[in-house]
Amino acid sequence: MTAALTGALAASFSGGAWAATSDDATAATSDDATDLTGVVVTATRTAQTQDQTLAAVTVIDRADIERLQPASLMDLLRGTPGMQLANNGGPGKLTSMFLRGTASDHVLVLVDGFKLGAATNGAAAIQDIPLEQIERIEIVRGPFSSLYGSEAIGGVVQIFTRQPQGDFNPNLMLGFGSDHHAAASAGVGGKVGDGWYALEASHDNTHGINACRLGAAEAFAGCYVDQPDRDGYRNNAITLRGGYRFTPTLDGDVQFFRAEGHNEYDGSVANAADDTSQVAGGKLRWQALSNLDVSLGLGETMDLAEDYLDGRPVDHFDTRRTLGTVQADLSLGEGLYSAGFDWQRDKLASSSDFAVDRRIDRGLFAQWQQRFGTQSLQASVRRDEDGQFGGKNTGSLLWGWDIVRDLRVTASYGSAFRAPSFNELYYPYYGNARLKPERSRNLEFGVRGTPGWGWWSVNIYRNVVSDLIAYDTALVDAEHPYGGPNNIDRARIRGAEATVGTRIAGWTVNASASWLDPRDRSHTGEDGNLLPRRARQTARLDLDRPFGAFSAGASWFVSGYRYDDAANLHRLGGYALTDLRLAWMVDRDWKLQLALNNVFDKRYETAWYYNQPGRNFMLSLRWQPAR
Repeated sequence: MTAALTGALAASFSGGAWAATSDDATAATSDDATDLTGVVVTATRTAQTQDQTLAAVTVIDRADIERLQPASLMDLLRGTPGMQLANNGGPGKLTSMFLRGTASDHVLVLVDGFKLGAATNGAAAIQDIPLEQIERIEIVRGPFSSLYGSEAIGGVVQIFTRQPQGDFNPNLMLGFGSDHHAAASAGVGGKVGDGWYALEASHDNTHGINACRLGAAEAFAGCYVDQPDRDGYRNNAITLRGGYRFTPTLDGDVQFFRAEGHNEYDGSVANAADDTSQVAGGKLRWQALSNLDVSLGLGETMDLAEDYLDGRPVDHFDTRRTLGTVQADLSLGEGLYSAGFDWQRDKLASSSDFAVDRRIDRGLFAQWQQRFGTQSLQASVRRDEDGQFGGKNTGSLLWGWDIVRDLRVTASYGSAFRAPSFNELYYPYYGNARLKPERSRNLEFGVRGTPGWGWWSVNIYRNVVSDLIAYDTALVDAEHPYGGPNNIDRARIRGAEATVGTRIAGWTVNASASWLDPRDRSHTGEDGNLLPRRARQTARLDLDRPFGAFSAGASWFVSGYRYDDAANLHRLGGYALTDLRLAWMVDRDWKLQLALNNVFDKRYETAWYYNQPGRNFMLSLRWQPAR
């Protein structure tokens, strides 16, 4: 079994996914941009080659991260097809993802196959996941609740931590930059006999920028206070991974990831926070028969948050999530049949008195993948039983047709849902225990090609999200003296994505553009308005070229205007960012890199009254012995 297949199957033990397809505008990493023979396990939870994938997928690997030299995970994800982000004031500050126009809590985040996020607000703290801990990122666009359960309305973002690429693979990075930014990481990994191991540690510290623009107090916006100071951020993270092949038919691995962030911000109730994201788990795979694989995964993820005011603790919200999964995959001829069971328990500990502090979800799913000559089919169904709202059924159907060798058309339909968060259900004097899950229906068509000069793709989709949870001023009673959340909203999202990749005169060119029409259809005062913090147009262009021992690159990102509020009163202007990068291979083991970000010092906001970094730089030295 190849190393690629082993890694892919390991990721799939707990529902994880690695994938890369030709509709990948930011991650053409192979020397052959049209090579689709690599093994992936993306939107199917099973191993398949890239040319078999029917879903819209973007992959960013370790080589991309080091080539693009982004300042943060947010900067890396910005401009990938369908992805928009909102950030509250710079490095380490709250960052929200909007995938294909859906809400920030409509994106399922997995780390090494395990679901990450806070049960309180329903979101993962992606701002605390350092780039130096990441080996690979996969973004699967579209509804995937039929495989993963709650939250996968807009899609799934999977993050894989570092793993060894050879028998012995050490690495080291030292960097410094603007705003007293200092970073360091070191790691080692390798393979010993039938086993492998990986250890990675990183540190990141910056004095930051002033998170909130002056005037927030008078405008009753942003952080509601004026505190003209630098709001710093510090992050320490570690990853431990290992695996062993016990017999030719049985192998497994264990993993541990922990990132601790200390964040300073502007505020009158709290102005600093300690946040911890942790993943720990193990996986086993057994080849029971030549055509039957059984996998088992068990783990725990944690999201811990404590807020401070001038160094004094004021509150804490800690989520512990226990996860288990079992999956069986049966291959019969040109077909693959999968069935599995997922189990999840959320437990909350907080300084606030929640009426309920735990719940259990059980999910049973089945999937059929079949090839009929030049046509492919993927069908899946799932039943979730939640201790709070009862049962929920979801399903999806994806179809593809290879019209000719280098041209494929696809079509899909899928349903998805999101379970209400603990804050929405049980927060004192606010939560509404009668809430129903949010639900969606998505229809999509796509076409993609791999001609000799590169690759391209176009996808169009329509997603209707019903029973959206929003603040309801009419919900006033003894339990809700000031109103509370209710299933009163509805949204219709239409969109299109186009990507292209090629090589011209030695330059690698990757480009993507997204058009979005995210409309409120709740039949209230906001009916017809644009959904908050979603721009209607975004685009990204990446250019890179080697010059012997040197390489140079540039990235351009353009965003149209957006509104910060549902009433569409507070407009955030469109903006364009330019990043430049240089690299020098000092010798076969040492590399010196320089990134110049926002070189034209553009002032912009992705959240009203929250500043974003101006012109800045980062100088890095990397050491990794050539294999």
